[in-house]
This record gives sequence, C-alpha cells and structure tokens, in this order.
Amino acid sequence: MIQRIQSIWLFLASATLFALFLFPYLQYSDIGGLGKALKVTGIYHGLEGQAIRDEFFILQTVATVLLGVFPLYIIFKFRNRKQQVRLILLAVVLILLFGAWLYGAASAALTAASQSLSAQNIGVGFFLLPISIIFLFMAMGGIRKDEKLIKSADRLRS
Repeated sequence: MIQRIQSIWLFLASATLFALFLFPYLQYSDIGGLGKALKVTGIYHGLEGQAIRDEFFILQTVATVLLGVFPLYIIFKFRNRKQQVRLILLAVVLILLFGAWLYGAASAALTAASQSLSAQNIGVGFFLLPISIIFLFMAMGGIRKDEKLIKSADRLRS
C-alpha cells in the first residue's frame, strides 16, 4: 500500500513544507533602505550578493522541520486508513496555525520597519503553505478511493 498515489501526494506536501527553508515568506526594505527577507530560519539582508542572517528563528525552524516530517510519518500509517485521514486533518490544522504564526511574525517585522503588509512584500513562502494543504487534501482523496475499493471488494467476496 505504500506505492499508492496518496504516498506521492504526502511526499509532495512534505517537500513543499521543506521548501520553506529555500524561499522567503516576506521581503521588505527597512528604514535605512536595506532589503530584508524573512525565512523560517531568520531575518536576512543582502550584502554584496551574499545573504547575511541578522536574526535566527529557532522555534520556526524546528516547527518547519516537524511539519515537514509529519506527512512522511503519515505515509507509513498506511495500514490504518481512518487514522491516516485523521492525521491529515491534524496536519492541515497545524499548517493553518503555522501560517497564522508566520503572518504574525511578518506583521511584527513590518511594524518594526514602519511598513504595512501588501502584495509586493509577500514572498514565495506564503504560497507554499496552501499548496501543501492542497496536496494533503489530494492524499485524503486517494485514501478515500482506496477505502471505497476495499469495501466494494469485500462486498464481492461475501
């Protein structure tokens, strides 16, 4: 059962969450005009083509790793499909809470820079969370199809 389509969707959800380490979820200019980017690992600014970290976000980093590993864990719960569905719903709720946390961190950073959140400030990282939720729902659909297939096979046997 590991080779089913929901395993691919769960793996893609995990890869999408791990992509938060690569892409910033907020980009802005501070009061001095220095360009800054917020990633889950911290606040970065550019200097001569190099990204230099100003602050380190240990809790966001740990939360991102845990969220990224969670769909991989769900893959190996393939023997219990009902538990898989419940864990996927839990993962969706955790991702939504994580998104709210990132939004709060972005708002705080922009408040410190005397700016407001706008479409030009949003980075690729903010769009990765909804994409991972879509992958999780697609995995749930695959699990439900498997459940229907097994129930129909059981009806044919009896």
